Amino acid sequence: MTFLLQPVKNDEPALAGAPMIGAAQKLLAYLAEHETIGLTKGKAFQRKFVHWAAAEFAWPGWEEDKLFLVNKVLNEYDFPPLEALHFVLLRLKLIRHYKLTCRLTKAGRDIADQPGDLFNLIAPFWLFEVDHAAASRMPEPRLGNWDVFLGVLNTEAAPGVTCGALGEILYGPPDVGQPYDRMPRMIWSQVLQPLCWMGLLAETMSDERQQFADRVYRTTDLWSEAFRFPFDGQVGLVTLH
Repeated sequence: MTFLLQPVKNDEPALAGAPMIGAAQKLLAYLAEHETIGLTKGKAFQRKFVHWAAAEFAWPGWEEDKLFLVNKVLNEYDFPPLEALHFVLLRLKLIRHYKLTCRLTKAGRDIADQPGDLFNLIAPFWLFEVDHAAASRMPEPRLGNWDVFLGVLNTEAAPGVTCGALGEILYGPPDVGQPYDRMPRMIWSQVLQPLCWMGLLAETMSDERQQFADRVYRTTDLWSEAFRFPFDGQVGLVTLH
């Protein structure tokens, strides 16, 4: 393994830039105050809570006003970060379903106000165990090998790297015979977005319609707190193709 994921302290200031951790704290605090969140028959959060979450989370790229531009009402699947958080907290047994309600577990109550402990629990599961390829609307292969992804990002994303440049480093130049290169979007959905949602990378776009290949990614202060690379500097331009 080319990296070590090390514990982050609860008072680490960089955790303020981790959307999934901030949202998890708010969701767990909501349950501590209100005891339950209503569920639909399909076991998704009811619209009342989805609307609350959209306003309270203020998730970068998924702010309330942007969500309501394309939806008159919000279901859980209209707010993908909430859908992902629901899945993660349920799998980690910080929340549980009882009939058509969602409730806080003892573990969830104990960790709700400990952002570092939440990060240390959620990050390895979210990054390394969840199949991010499965969330794609179009079938796509799992890119795999977080050792290589993180090693290359540790070198290339410190000053900033585009998704397109990262794709060429990892997989070589795109096939000129193909009308559309799907690789930047797959790297974004399987690697870059999960890291951004954990606050480990920052995304810069000129506008919201910018192509995936042209978006720029930089490591954050939380990156250096969470990761250690024993062979730092030895992971160079590794091509996976």
